[in-house]
Amino acid sequence: MRVFERDLRLEILNSLLTTPHRELNKVAELHKDLMELDPIFYGHLAVWYQANGDVRDHKEVFVGNLLASNLPIHRDAGFVMLQTFPPYEVSRIVDFMKKQTGKLPRSTRTAVRDYLREREKNTLFFDRAAMRGRKAMKHLYAGLHIKPGERADAILFKGEPPQDSLAFMVKRLAKATSHKEQALLIVEHKIPYTIAVGAIKRITPAVFVALVNAMTPQEVINNLNSLKARGAFEHRNVKALIDQKLEEATKSTRVSAFKAVKAAEVANLDQETTAKLEEITNQQVAKRGKIAKPTALLVDKSGSMSLALEVGKQIAALVSGITDSDLFVYAFDSMACQIKAEGKQLSDWDRAFQHIIAAGSTSIGAPVEIMRLRKQVVEQFIIVTDEGENATPYFTDAYKHYSDDLKALPNVIVVKVASDSDYLEREMQRNRIAYETLSFKGDYYSLPNIVPMLARPSRLELLMEVIDTPLPIRPKQQKVQEVAVAQIA
Repeated sequence: MRVFERDLRLEILNSLLTTPHRELNKVAELHKDLMELDPIFYGHLAVWYQANGDVRDHKEVFVGNLLASNLPIHRDAGFVMLQTFPPYEVSRIVDFMKKQTGKLPRSTRTAVRDYLREREKNTLFFDRAAMRGRKAMKHLYAGLHIKPGERADAILFKGEPPQDSLAFMVKRLAKATSHKEQALLIVEHKIPYTIAVGAIKRITPAVFVALVNAMTPQEVINNLNSLKARGAFEHRNVKALIDQKLEEATKSTRVSAFKAVKAAEVANLDQETTAKLEEITNQQVAKRGKIAKPTALLVDKSGSMSLALEVGKQIAALVSGITDSDLFVYAFDSMACQIKAEGKQLSDWDRAFQHIIAAGSTSIGAPVEIMRLRKQVVEQFIIVTDEGENATPYFTDAYKHYSDDLKALPNVIVVKVASDSDYLEREMQRNRIAYETLSFKGDYYSLPNIVPMLARPSRLELLMEVIDTPLPIRPKQQKVQEVAVAQIA
C-alpha cells in the first residue's frame, strides 16, 4: 500500500505535464484518487501548483476539489484561491463542480458571491472583467441566483451601460469616424485589443500605437499573429513599441514561458522578433530554478519518432538555458550520435537537429554505452521516447555497465511521447532503477513543468517542498487566529 501511495503522489506530479485544454474530465479521475488517498498532501499540492504550474486545467480542478472537500481547511483555501481567477475560469470551476463532483456547497456560492461583489465595488475593475468575460459573469450571476448590483445589471443584463462605463466607450469607439478620436478613446479607457479591433473597421498607425500601449506584454505575445496580419509590423514606430513590450515580458511575472515560442511559430515572424520571443522563454524558464546536476538528454530518432525529435530540441533549449553544469545531448536509433548547438536558443538547437531524421530500430542503451566509453558522468538521464526497444544494447544492461564502471547512479526521467507502451518502465522497475515518467500529450506550453523535477537534487525534496507549502487562510479566520494566539501569549 505504501508503494501505491508514493507512486500516486508522483503520478499526479508527472501528470502535470499534460495539458487537456478545456477537457477537465481527463484529469479529474487522477485528482479524485489522490484527494481520497491523501487529502492533506493534495491540499498542499494544489497551493504549490497555483504558484508553480502553467496548466490552467489542473489549477481549475484543484480549486474545484478543494471547494467541494469535506475538510474546512480545504474549503477555506479554495475560497481564497478562487478570488484570483478571471471570470471565465471561475465559471468553468463552478461547472466542473456541478458535473464532476456532483455538488456545489453553500460555501462555494458564498465564494462566488464575494468574488462578484468585490468586483462590483471597483467600477473600473468590474467594467474590464465584464468586457472580457461578459458571458461567464452572466452565467455566474444567473446560474447561482446571485442578484447583480445596479451597475452590473445595467451592463450585463439590460444592455444599458452607464455613460462612464467601458462598455459605453466601446459603443462610442464603434461610432467614431476620426482616427484621432479612436486613438484617444483607446488610450484613455485602455480598451482591450480584441474588443477594439472588432469595433474599428480600419486601423491606422496612430490607432495601432494606442492599442499596443494599452496591452500587457502577455497580450502582445498572444496577439502577435493578429497584429502582423493587420499590418502593425509595417510601421516602424508601431514595431518599436511592440519590441518594447516584448522587452518588458522578459521581466514580467505574468507571462507564460512557452507561449512566446509558440507565438513565433504561428505568426512566422522575422528573425529579430523570434529571437526576442526565445529570450522571453529563457528568462521565464530560468525563474523556475537552475539545474546544478550534470544531465544527459537522450532523444529517440528511430522510425516514427519525429515528435520525439521536436520535443527533444525543445527540452534541449529549455535545459541548456538554465543549467550550471554539463549537458550532453544524444540522438539515437540502433546507434547514437552526440548533438552540440552553437548557442542556447531554440533556433540554435533547431539548426543542430536539422539533419537528424527519424528512422531505424531502437537501442535506448546505445547512447548510455557511448557515454560510458567517453567517461561522461551525469546524475540524471532525460529520455524522450515511446519506450519501444528492439536492438542491443538494451537500456537496463547499458545502465548497469555505466553505473559499475563510472560509479554513478543517475536518476532517469522518461518523457513518453506518442505511445501507451510501458516496456521501459517495467524493465527499469524489474532492475531496480529509480525513474519517473512524464507523459507528453502534445502541448509545448507545459514543458517548463519538467524544470522542478530537474532542478531539485531528488524527487523526495520536490515532495517535501510541496508539503511545506502553506494553505491560504480566509482573512476573517486569520484575524480570529491572531486574536487567539495573542490571548494565549
